[in-house]
Amino acid sequence: MPPFEPNLRPGLASPPLPPQKGTPGRSRRLRNGLLVLFLFLVAASLLVYRYEHIARSIPFVEQEAPPIVALHPVVEAKSKELVAEAERIGISVLVTDGFRSHEEQNALYAKGRTTTGPIVTHVRGGASYHNYGLAVDFALLTPKGKAIWDLEYDGNDNGKADWHEVVAIAKRLGFSWGGDWDGFKDYPHLQMDFGYSIRQLMRGHYPHPPDAAEAADG
Repeated sequence: MPPFEPNLRPGLASPPLPPQKGTPGRSRRLRNGLLVLFLFLVAASLLVYRYEHIARSIPFVEQEAPPIVALHPVVEAKSKELVAEAERIGISVLVTDGFRSHEEQNALYAKGRTTTGPIVTHVRGGASYHNYGLAVDFALLTPKGKAIWDLEYDGNDNGKADWHEVVAIAKRLGFSWGGDWDGFKDYPHLQMDFGYSIRQLMRGHYPHPPDAAEAADG
């Protein structure tokens, strides 16, 4: 009997081969699955890391925050740097105000309205960055130790107003200046908001020191 030969006539397919272990398709599916898992973990980590940024952008999201009773550590450190850098160019700076409680803010707001004295602020308690330890006020000191708020004073005799030299240093350190505000100008005021609005701060959101330090350095 002649040996068996497969039917090779056109139009007739050969019988399929049984699946083999470790085929390229299975390996590819495994790699794709691991890649999806990795991307999911990365996305979850970023979401957790950025949760505060997302939450504070939603108007109705509030959170519990510990009471604030002092300057933010980054603001405090930068304020000290400001005094030291100004001293190196012959300007003495006095930080006259830092953290301010809501009650203290309301007392200032009352000046020129319900109590005697000039108007010194346009915001009530809770609406100032001072109330969250994110702002300081400053004055210049004369050689005799007198605090002055003279924007034209040139105590170091270099032909430049000391006040604006201090403001330039402050801006380089990451502060914004109340003298740049539209409308009401608050020339002694320096603040670091780290991207937080007053409304966000009032809802309990607050810049954590490590994140704030990165923002100040950046």
